Amino acid sequence: MKRVTEIAAPVDRAKAAIDLMATYQGWVLELSRVRREAIEEAQASGMTQAEIATKLGVSRGRVGQLASAGPPPERAFFGTGQVTVSLGGKYEAGKGPDQNPSEVVTREDLDNFEHLRKLLGGMKLEAEYEVIPTTGIVNLNRDNHVVVCGPRLSPIVAQVLEGDDNLRFEKDRAWHLLDRKAGKEYRSPLDEDGSPGDLGYLGRLPRLDGRGTFLYIAGVHAIGANGVVHYLENNLAELYREVRTKRFSTLISCRYDPDTLAVLESRRVTPLYRHEG
Repeated sequence: MKRVTEIAAPVDRAKAAIDLMATYQGWVLELSRVRREAIEEAQASGMTQAEIATKLGVSRGRVGQLASAGPPPERAFFGTGQVTVSLGGKYEAGKGPDQNPSEVVTREDLDNFEHLRKLLGGMKLEAEYEVIPTTGIVNLNRDNHVVVCGPRLSPIVAQVLEGDDNLRFEKDRAWHLLDRKAGKEYRSPLDEDGSPGDLGYLGRLPRLDGRGTFLYIAGVHAIGANGVVHYLENNLAELYREVRTKRFSTLISCRYDPDTLAVLESRRVTPLYRHEG
């Protein structure tokens, strides 16, 4: 605060104040989430609102207010600030690298971002997206980061996925997902009989700098990632209670409308594999 008030130039001082206010507002939001989660945990452990009120030095009615104030606990699953969603980029259809093609994302991935943006907005988190260049080079060493990109499009992501001892992408006659622990293959219905269904991978994976994690979403086909996002929209609170912000991975299957590509249902088909104790 003292540093801001001592800035001589008025406009610079105003800008510094605006930036600091934004930082403080972010802290207030996160602390209100932490408070709400703590009260919910206390109630789940068997404490009554009256007992919690006595411990906090507030009225029982105030405890009821605090238990519903602020963002939901599962907001922490995505982070504490603006979320960046990295979408895998491809060359424009019909153009080769020597024709200066633009890098584009699929309709399915843009739809994924819109669904994620709405989900995050409901938890008072802003979101932006970026396109991963066709080289597949993406900076994974960031907080509040979601990557939606198949390992075929990014060698860096493929390298990180090698560290998952339980689940991985494999290819023989077609790409598919393998549960190594259970010894079971999961193949896309699109490849097996052409029916409108797919599979996707969901996990929290380690950053390359060892200083955190990022969320990773990918499908056998592009629509498989939509199934994962649909699962998050409908199961985030339960998933957060299970894994919090720890590293994990699991597989999601989905069915969708072949005309609109809207996901109709999604479900988890493997355990939640924890990557750390």
